[in-house]
Amino acid sequence: MSDLPRRAVTRTAKLATLPAGLAGRTVLGIGKRVGGRPAEIVAQEIQQRTAEQIFRVLGELKGGALKLGQALSIFEAALPPELAGPYRATLTRLQESAPPLPAQTVHKVLVADLGEDWRDRFAEFDDRPAAAASIGQVHRAVWHDGRQVAVKIQYPGAGKALISDFAQLSRIGRLFGVLMPGLEMKPLLDELRARVAEELDYRMEAAAQDAFAAAFAGDPDIFVPPTVEATDRVLVSEWMDGTPLAKIIAEGTKEQRDRVGLLLVRLLFSSPARVGLLHADPHPGNFRLLDDGRLGVLDFGAVDRLPDGLPPLFGQLLYLVHTDGDISVAETEMREHGFLRPGVEVDMAALQGFLAPLADPSRQDSFTFSREWMRGEASRVTDWRGANVGRQLNLPPSYLLIHRVSTAGIGVLCQLEASGEFRAEVLRWMPGYGPPRTSDPADPTDPADPTDPADPTDPADPTDPADPTDPADPGARSTRARPRDVRAG
Repeated sequence: MSDLPRRAVTRTAKLATLPAGLAGRTVLGIGKRVGGRPAEIVAQEIQQRTAEQIFRVLGELKGGALKLGQALSIFEAALPPELAGPYRATLTRLQESAPPLPAQTVHKVLVADLGEDWRDRFAEFDDRPAAAASIGQVHRAVWHDGRQVAVKIQYPGAGKALISDFAQLSRIGRLFGVLMPGLEMKPLLDELRARVAEELDYRMEAAAQDAFAAAFAGDPDIFVPPTVEATDRVLVSEWMDGTPLAKIIAEGTKEQRDRVGLLLVRLLFSSPARVGLLHADPHPGNFRLLDDGRLGVLDFGAVDRLPDGLPPLFGQLLYLVHTDGDISVAETEMREHGFLRPGVEVDMAALQGFLAPLADPSRQDSFTFSREWMRGEASRVTDWRGANVGRQLNLPPSYLLIHRVSTAGIGVLCQLEASGEFRAEVLRWMPGYGPPRTSDPADPTDPADPTDPADPTDPADPTDPADPTDPADPGARSTRARPRDVRAG
């Protein structure tokens, strides 16, 4: 193999086995039910065989297909125990590796992007890949100044493969509902298509990585390796040793798993305020536990650009749920942001009941994430019964990455089965957490009048949860959400 299997007919043929396989299993399942087999057992069998085929085919294809497989692999913690066991090794392989490219192909990319004299930039270069992923693979090397470096090289033909994969996956999106019933796949596929297309631009990724590295420079808990050089298809970063998160999940001590969990929460909630960016690909393959206890972070190809920090609407809803407040006061903002579409009426009491369990990890001082908790939440949130208020909610496109990070991050925490004081960590970085603000009657367009002593965003108000006059206050980064395009560039 010299590059990605990019011929449309080849890739399409592989992807076409997925819906065909589902159709065959579904017909077989109907026959079994007619024959008296319990529907639940038949459904489990279909899920198991479908998941096995999905992960196998996506892993062979790399590109956009494997990227989707990596995204789906986060939900391993939500699978029932009898299904999760056989898949865990396969999922870990999806997160950590893919079939490597031969040295000859790697050298062609290096010549094209770094020049014929590319070897002069390195004191040493290992032709054997140290890691491989969806659209590129990593080689260990020594830079000409003696620094240990990681050289990420993009697969030739990755762009064409991505276009082909997502065109096909969009047509068969219904198939993935077998694993996650109730999930609307089309917007997820559209969002993933945009994100993976951005990941093709290694210069953009280098800019994001350097922004994180600068913001967390000298941090005692989180480390981001700085970049050394970047071209369109080659990204050189300082090498980072450490234990992969997949190994911590499988073999780590309770202390290690708890520490990683807390630091992951700190990274995801603090970076919008500290960097103006959100790491948008939190699967275990992108993290390492360093020997000194810090969390090492890799792969900044997918980031959400949040120059104003996290939307305060989240903090407001969280406060209302935590305090059993009247969530209807946030209905107008939910409609403005697109979570409630025009003409859709929702029972606010039912909505509060729906959101309450999701707020549990930050409701109490400490919390333990578990696979059992995630399975219960996954079943509840994706319940197709008409009484499920979650079915009436919309997910605005501009919030897709935040939703993806939240869901995937919880998946990792449940894989870790991490315990910790997550409430303090979340509220430290959550803008908008506090009593709902009231607008000045004299100016209905003003969301926060600093002359109004009752206004909770007034800098003089000691109850203000986000003081804009305090440079150390992460809430100062964001006082109101805004319509935005999450696509980079």
